[in-house]
Amino acid sequence: MKHLIPGALCVALVAAFPGAAFAAGDADLKQLREQLRELRESYEQRIQALEKRLADTESRASQAASSAVEAQATADSVARRPAAESTFNPAVSLIIDSKFTRQQRDPSAYRIDGFMPSGGEVGPPKKGFSLGESELAFSANVDHLFRGNARFSLAEDDGAGVVEVEEVNVETLAMPAGLKLKAGRFLSGVGYINQQHPHEWDFSDAPLAYKAFFGYRLQNDGVQLRWVAPTDLFMELGAEVAAGDKFPGAERKANGAGLWTAFAHVGGDIGDSSAWQLGLSHVRANPRERGFEDGGVSNSFSGSSQTWIADFVYKWAPNGNSSERYLKVQGEYLQRREAGELGYNLDADGVAAASSAARFRQSGSYLQAVYQFMPRWRVGVRGDWLRSGTADLGTLDPTGLPILAGYNPTRQTAMVDWSPSEFSRLRLQLARDKSRNGESDNQVWLQYIMSLGAHGAHKF
Repeated sequence: MKHLIPGALCVALVAAFPGAAFAAGDADLKQLREQLRELRESYEQRIQALEKRLADTESRASQAASSAVEAQATADSVARRPAAESTFNPAVSLIIDSKFTRQQRDPSAYRIDGFMPSGGEVGPPKKGFSLGESELAFSANVDHLFRGNARFSLAEDDGAGVVEVEEVNVETLAMPAGLKLKAGRFLSGVGYINQQHPHEWDFSDAPLAYKAFFGYRLQNDGVQLRWVAPTDLFMELGAEVAAGDKFPGAERKANGAGLWTAFAHVGGDIGDSSAWQLGLSHVRANPRERGFEDGGVSNSFSGSSQTWIADFVYKWAPNGNSSERYLKVQGEYLQRREAGELGYNLDADGVAAASSAARFRQSGSYLQAVYQFMPRWRVGVRGDWLRSGTADLGTLDPTGLPILAGYNPTRQTAMVDWSPSEFSRLRLQLARDKSRNGESDNQVWLQYIMSLGAHGAHKF
């Protein structure tokens, strides 16, 4: 606005010295009037331009405020989902598992003598190359209240591909006071290893006790409630009500539940380098006509089944840094009591040729240690023991049920594995299995596990 200063001085002079203005000639007065008119028009134009700029600025500010509100609403919506899942919903992962085995005995004839067959996946894989139990998983927050999970097992049975539903459930995200509710199909929270999927195991197969008592794991269709105490010491309590149509239960033809569980876990740290956890669990089922075969003869059991599980795990790593070295020692003890009616030699209609009251008291345990002696390399050993006890078969002839004859299966296992990254693992496992009375099976396992896609951290 510097070019306007001379015109402003002229106006001031005219106002201050009117006499000089009147003394001037007509030409000078005309010139002054013209300059005053131009000055007025110039100021009016600039005022109009400033008013327009002010209106435009106010409009843009209003639009920016509106956009900020919309952006905050969008951010709040995105924040309801974990950051790792905000770009793709749901999170998807695939665990690829494959094995090669060399065995002395026929795996198709595998059994655990001294124990009622569970009907689960207890035997080793077929000789040579075989598809392990690969897993396809989906998970995502449904909204701010619920999270959905689905996990499918991809396996092989007699040369045919099999897809099994491992878990499909919904769990809560916002229950108060440390409570969490899960409904659908899930792995039971009892014990320690039962909550882990096969690719999380430190060995290629499950312990003998889990195979004999649960068919290698306890899986439920029902409801689970957990509570974590708001204390420095980790303390968890849980209970489950389920259909109970799998071992140790049986397929149900009635309303209501057939299996109940309760479990508790406590744990904490010992200094900066060690951590521990202890657990106690109880499983109760009421099987009806739970069938099994022994030497081609069909039999059934109806009654009550109760299993107690005590578990522990201890972990050590220098200053809590497990990337270099660590040691993990874990073990579980299981005891089962069953009482009811045992039916022998069922016909096509399910009618037993003979039946009697029967009682069983059996136990099993395992103890294992895994040591990472340098980055990416681990070695481990495991011992398995089962005690069949003395079966009380009442009036039935025990020679007709040879699989229930007293026997104490054992197994010793050693492994070494290498993990090039957190997404891959190669394992060599050697085992001497004495599950079958009078037969020892020396086994060699080669296994690889590959993880693709999103995959959350494993439990303690």
